[in-house]
Parts: sequence; structure tokens; C-alpha cells
Amino acid sequence: QVQLVESGGGLVQPGGSLRLSCAVSGSISSITNMGWYRQAAGKQRDLVARIYSSGNTLYADSVKGRFTISRDSAKNTVYLQMNSLKPEDTAVYYCTATTFRMYWGQGTQVTVSS
Repeated sequence: QVQLVESGGGLVQPGGSLRLSCAVSGSISSITNMGWYRQAAGKQRDLVARIYSSGNTLYADSVKGRFTISRDSAKNTVYLQMNSLKPEDTAVYYCTATTFRMYWGQGTQVTVSS
């Protein structure tokens, strides 16, 4: 079992920044990769970024150059640094962890609006 708790969402103006955090607990050694997904109102849930146990990363085209996924193994935490935010980044952001199955956090709301 893996437990995920996200934090760091909120309201930010266009062009601003936010950093999301995902605290991980449980069977951490079994995790092969972690990621962030987002779901805007009325839309499907999409991958935003992923980080593998190797350290390799993957980003959606819409966030390349603006978002950075990283991890702090000592703190068992994964981050999503979001810069140059746009209104279209508004969504509920979910942290995920993959072992033999995918685990999901409860989600944190990010709203980009003036």
C-alpha cells in the first residue's frame, strides 16, 4: 500500500508560480515512478509530468519549459514546480505512484485567474 497526500494548491494570477508537494508513505521501495495528473472541469484527466526511479522525467507538451517535477528521497516527497501559469492550467492536480498498480492522492485545486 502507498499513501499520497498533496498540498500547495491555491489561487494564483496568470504568470505566477506555485509549487505542489506530494508526501509519500507506505511501500515506498516498490514504487517505480511517480507523477502528476490534472483534471479540468468537464475534461478528462491527463498526465502532466512523471519521474521514474532512474530520475528520468516526462512532460506533457503543454507544460514543457514551465513545469518541473522533482523528488526529495530523504523527505519522501515529490514536487511539481509550476511557473508562468496560464488560465488553462486551472484544474485539480493529482499525485500518483505506480507499483504493480497506480495509487492516487486526493487532489489539490489550482486556479489561475486574475
